Amino acid sequence: MIIFLILIGIVALSTFLILRHPKFGKAPSGERLQRILKSPHYKNGKFDNLNPTPQLAEDTSMPEVLFRFLFGKKENLRPSQKLSFSKTNLKEITTDENVFIWMGHSSYFMQIDGKKILVDPVFSGNASPFSFTTKAFDGTDIYSVDDIPELDYLVITHDHWDHLDYETVKKLQPKVKKVITGLGTGEHLEFWNYDPEKIIELDWHEQSDLGNGYQVYCEPARHFSGRGLKRDQAIWASFVFETPNQRIYIGGDSGYDDHFKKIGEKYGSFDLAILENGQYNKDWRYIHMMPGENIKAMKDLNAKRMIPVHSSKFALATHEWNEPLEKITQFNTENQRIITPKIGEKADYLNDTKIYEQWWEKR
Repeated sequence: MIIFLILIGIVALSTFLILRHPKFGKAPSGERLQRILKSPHYKNGKFDNLNPTPQLAEDTSMPEVLFRFLFGKKENLRPSQKLSFSKTNLKEITTDENVFIWMGHSSYFMQIDGKKILVDPVFSGNASPFSFTTKAFDGTDIYSVDDIPELDYLVITHDHWDHLDYETVKKLQPKVKKVITGLGTGEHLEFWNYDPEKIIELDWHEQSDLGNGYQVYCEPARHFSGRGLKRDQAIWASFVFETPNQRIYIGGDSGYDDHFKKIGEKYGSFDLAILENGQYNKDWRYIHMMPGENIKAMKDLNAKRMIPVHSSKFALATHEWNEPLEKITQFNTENQRIITPKIGEKADYLNDTKIYEQWWEKR
C-alpha cells in the first residue's frame, strides 16, 4: 500500500510539474475573463456550441472508442515512404500576387490583395505537448519560422495543439504585426509575451475594421478547445477575411451544422473557403466533418472555390493518411472547384483553369 501511494504521489507531482510548463498556456483572467463571462456563448463555466454537440456520438462510449483507437485495425496511417515536396520561397512572392501555400494539416500562408496572412502554423514537427508523440509524416515539415516573411496577420482559429504551437508562435513573434484569434486564446499569447495591443480577439459575430477597406469577422464553428485539463475556456472560431476585392472563409476545425448555411446567407458568397478535410471518425462525427460534408458546407457557404486542409501531415484519427483527399475527389460529383495543391506548392487560387495533380495517389 505504501509503495502504491508513493507511485500515485509521483504521478501526481509529475503531472503538476508538466502542466506548469509555459507551452500549456494560461487560463483567461482579469479584464479578458470579465469579457468572457459576458459572452452569450459562455455558459455554465465554459464556451458552448450553438447546437447540442456531444464529444462522442450517441451510439458509442469512451471505453469503446479508446479500445478501437488503441487496438482496432489501423492500416496506412502514415505514408510508407518519405514524402517529397518543394517549397515556395514566400519572401519572393510579389505584392500583386494572390496565392495560397499549404504547409500540411491546417497550416497555410496566404497573400490576399497584398496582405500576408499565416494561419495556424505548426512547424515544430509534432502536434502534441510531447515531442515524441504525434510526429509529422516524414517529408511534410518543410517550412520553418525562418522561411516566413513579415506578416500582416497571424490567424489562430483555436488553441488545440495541432493549431496553436508554442514553439512556432514564440519564434514568430518579431515578424507579426497583428494577431487575429478567438476570445480567450489571447491569454496564451500574452503569457508568451505577445503585446496585447497587437492582438485582435473576437467573439462569434464580432468584427474588426483593419483599415483601408479590409475587415475581419469572427463566425461560429462546431468544435471545442483546450490545452490542459480544463476545456472550452477559449472560443473556437471561423473567420471571414474581407478585402476591397475578395471575401475568404477561414474555416478552422468544425463539424457540419447549420452555421455554414447561416454564414452563407449572411455574406452572400465567398471567393474561397478553406475547410477541414481529415481526422474524422464516426465516433466523433459532431466535431469534425465526415467525408462529403465539407462539400455540403462549401455549397451552404456559396463558395466559388474550396481548398481542403487538416490532413496529410499528422495522424490524429484512424483513417488512412491519404483517404481524405481520395474521398473529397470521389464525392465531388458536381465538379465543384476544389483545389488540392501539394504541400509547399504556390496555388493561384483565382485561376480556375489550373489542374492540380492528384499527388497522393502515387504514394
